[in-house]
Amino acid sequence: MIETKKDDDMNYITRYESPLGTMLLASDEEGLIGAWFEGQKYFGYHLGEHEEKETPILLLAKRWLDIYFVGKKPDLDLSIHLLGTPFQKEVWEILLSIPYGKTMTYGGIAEIIAKKRGISRMSSQAVGGAVGHNPISIVVPCHRVMGKDGNYTGYAGGIDKKEKLLLLESGNKIV
Repeated sequence: MIETKKDDDMNYITRYESPLGTMLLASDEEGLIGAWFEGQKYFGYHLGEHEEKETPILLLAKRWLDIYFVGKKPDLDLSIHLLGTPFQKEVWEILLSIPYGKTMTYGGIAEIIAKKRGISRMSSQAVGGAVGHNPISIVVPCHRVMGKDGNYTGYAGGIDKKEKLLLLESGNKIV
């Protein structure tokens, strides 16, 4: 079951001009619920009713992204509110543990989950599905997940953006 918001919960949106294109940022009262590149797969997923308003959460998210896009690891305490299935959230929590400038494979994430659950194996494809539905691009770093052989695979914002984000994190300018 996917966690959903109550009908009376309001979401707020604003746009952010990144070096890789316009992003839509969304929050609720608890935290950031979305950060999507315009036109990316699953754009606006879970957004629901919303109002364009720069809330303190969204302003902090913009500051976080400003720091990120100058090639530094943001050290701001940005509140996020992950909306998804229990499995998706489990995968997204692992994404949050991948250090800035480092990568992990889908299989590596599957191994962590299998070990945590005390099972012999977990499907890398299931992990890939959860990674692909991550609604908070960059902040929840799904771009740091690579294919088995280190291939750039499966980024909802586009493989070109994934490559540029990883280049940025390795100390290169992307503009």
